[in-house]
Formats: sequence, structure tokens, C-alpha cells
Amino acid sequence: MKIRIKFKKYGTMKFIGHLDVMRYFQKAIRRSDVEICYSGGFSPHQIMSFAAPLGVGITSNGEYVDIEVSGTEDSRTMINRLNQVMSEGFEIISFRELPDTAGNAMSIVAAADYTVAFRPGYEPKDMSVEEWFGGLLAFYEQPEVVVTKKTKRGQAELDIKPLIYDLRLTRGEDGNTALFMKISTGSSSNLKPELVLDAYYGHLGQERTAFAFLIQREEVYADLGDTDQKEKGNHTFIPLEELGQEIL
Repeated sequence: MKIRIKFKKYGTMKFIGHLDVMRYFQKAIRRSDVEICYSGGFSPHQIMSFAAPLGVGITSNGEYVDIEVSGTEDSRTMINRLNQVMSEGFEIISFRELPDTAGNAMSIVAAADYTVAFRPGYEPKDMSVEEWFGGLLAFYEQPEVVVTKKTKRGQAELDIKPLIYDLRLTRGEDGNTALFMKISTGSSSNLKPELVLDAYYGHLGQERTAFAFLIQREEVYADLGDTDQKEKGNHTFIPLEELGQEIL
């Protein structure tokens, strides 16, 4: 049976890297007595697949990990059982059964939502936060935004405009003005929110100050559109959580 778990990552746990998060969840799964399946061979390991890795220093309301189990209780019971062994900074919010034909979370990730806000004390000194973010939005109105991106083979120029699906002002959890972005995520085309900011800073002839922004991932999506529609820029995004069903 395939299971998709959704969890939050917050507080000091934002400084824990992806590999350590994987190890932590392996231990938490054992401590909570989840009937997880193991691979075969001489070195069996838990069958577990995380969606897009989260950058260090970024919090999240929508992280995902897929597991396979030999049996389970209802979703509410499993959420409570897992949360009893979770340290502060991790919270399980969903435990859903997937169809047998479902692809694992890592393979189907296509986009993610982020909220970006200025860290208190780092706001622009010569204009309001609304005006600064307004300038960024105006910058991204141009037909293309070409940046230099580091790759495994060195550096390459990339137009990131097609990788940004939504960009607008919003309100953060504290009620202050923030920037919302839905951007391409996954193994094929992965755009980091920091690069969206850096492109604008480059336009201004400035460098982004370290730790100036609070970045939070809000949700991760699959794209159910067909290949032709995707090539035309028409996407059918659906949260990974909605591909599963509650266990009653």
C-alpha cells in the first residue's frame, strides 16, 4: 500500500539539511511503529521517497514523503501516532493512501508555491516594502529575464520567465506585505526563489543581502496536463496531497 505523508517544517528545523531530514524520518517511522516495507537485497532500506528537497533556511507548510506499508490504521490515528514522536519543528498534517499506479512524489513534482517577506530590520530604507516588491513585479513584466545559472557543467544563460507561473503581492502570516510566487520545481526544470530575487537585484546593480528574506514554501504540485498543453504554457497543477485519499 502506497502512502503520501504531508508535513510542516518550521522553527530551528529549517536549518536541518535534506539528508538529515531523511534520516530523521526513518527513525521517526520506526519509533511510531508504522508498518513500513523494506527493499530486498543484502542492505534492505525503508521504501521512502521525498518530494523536492527544501533549501536550508527555508520553512514549509507543504513537504511530502511517500512510503510503502504492509498495513495501516485510519489517517487520523496515523497522524497522531507520528506526531507523538516528532520533535518541535516537524508536524504531520496529512496521511493519505495513493493508487497503486501513482508515481512517487519526487518523480511528479512540477511546481511549488512560496511566500517571500523581508526579515524584520532588513526592509528597504529608501522606499516602502510595497514599492520594492512593486518594482520587482514591474521588472518581471518584460518578455524575458535571462540570468546566469550554475550547472553541473559550469554556467549557462537561462530565461527564467517561462518558469514563473504566478507572481504577485500577498500578505504573510504576520499580516505584512509579502511576495507570492508559483515557480517551476522538480528534476527537469528547477527554479529557486532566491534566483527570482537575485535577477531583480542584478537589474538594480546590487547584491542580495544575506538573511534579508524569510522564505516559506506553501505547497508542492504535480502537473496533470498533457505534453502538448505544457509546451504551450497551459498547466493543470494539483497539490500532491489531493492525489491521495483519506483512510477512514
